[in-house]
Amino acid sequence: MEITWYGHSCFRLTERNYATVVTDPFDHKATGYDALKLKAEIVTISHDAPGHNYLDAVKGVSHVLTGAGEYEIGGVFITAVQTDGSAKKLKEKVRNKIYVFDYDGITVAHLGDLQQVPSQNEVEALGTVNVALIPVGGGTSLNAAKAAEVVSLLEPNLVVPMHFSTPKTKLSLESLNKFLKEMGLGKTTPQSSLKVTRSGLPEETHVIVLDYQKD
Repeated sequence: MEITWYGHSCFRLTERNYATVVTDPFDHKATGYDALKLKAEIVTISHDAPGHNYLDAVKGVSHVLTGAGEYEIGGVFITAVQTDGSAKKLKEKVRNKIYVFDYDGITVAHLGDLQQVPSQNEVEALGTVNVALIPVGGGTSLNAAKAAEVVSLLEPNLVVPMHFSTPKTKLSLESLNKFLKEMGLGKTTPQSSLKVTRSGLPEETHVIVLDYQKD
């Protein structure tokens, strides 16, 4: 399967003979990234905000997922877990959903605008995570240190950071470098997309930095 990042928290997941998924499509006016022009059968929305719920950016959509539950659409098994339980004391509480997509045994978790380290029950509800798409730039979501803690809890094979400061975004977020330092890494060269196969999954957790797609 192939994972492509369009900036902020928006990814496209594609696999031949399976439904295409777009996560958290944004209104470009809210984020500063280029306007999205995507096609997908499934759109998932982690929470209700212009940087995450802009359905007009995606054509051909037959299913919009906004709540917790289990779904099977176009061959993709999807588990959605609500994670705002531990965020009740925060002023900016986000009713966030994590979505886990199972493409024939390869699982990808989109952590949305996760604010707090998940509880043990929430982690167990997610099941095995091969690829974690994780916010790392603070703001209303995980900062670098908390993101690294979540990685150690989930123990994914691959980690793809999102929701951090880039030359395009106009949101006030921290740089990717803070998260890379937390993970014991130096600067890495971004790649245009991530192709995932079961045989290609590393045994130890690897961080893959994607470059956001530009028109």
